[in-house]
Amino acid sequence: MVIRRASCEEDVLAAAHIYDEIHTEEEAGRTVIGWARGVYPTERDARSSFGKDELFVMECDGEIVASAKINREQVDVYADASWSVDAPADKVMVLHTLTVSPRYAGKGLGAAFVRFYEDYAMENGCPYLRIDTNERNANARRLYKKLGYTEVGVVPCVFNGISGVSLVCLEKNL
Repeated sequence: MVIRRASCEEDVLAAAHIYDEIHTEEEAGRTVIGWARGVYPTERDARSSFGKDELFVMECDGEIVASAKINREQVDVYADASWSVDAPADKVMVLHTLTVSPRYAGKGLGAAFVRFYEDYAMENGCPYLRIDTNERNANARRLYKKLGYTEVGVVPCVFNGISGVSLVCLEKNL
């Protein structure tokens, strides 16, 4: 297993394919994430992240099986969360849109990606980690809690074009 910065068109398409797999699972009632096909996330989101050099992928045996966007961008609604530290923006790293192909669910890949994110943040001088997820996404909330993240607020908002979202903001300070 290798986690790396996305480097080519195939990586972008693979990330978008994982989004579609997750949308299919949600539409079939097999998972609850709180996303909407055609709204978020889409291939356009993967391309935007790639264009900013912020898209990372996990590769296993030559196949992209997970992806995430990692940067210092705190979304606007973060201002309404009760963070434990008023951290300088340049010392905060954010994990966005962590996805694992449903075909690989339950194999620890999400946890491995979060550990990569934590190491990446420290290597880049960012000891303050922030993540968000939809309140409805019980699996993500369990994972983040298990990995030592604290929920610091639930903010009602329109998030990435999806209305009626209750966004759970989480943090971990290293």
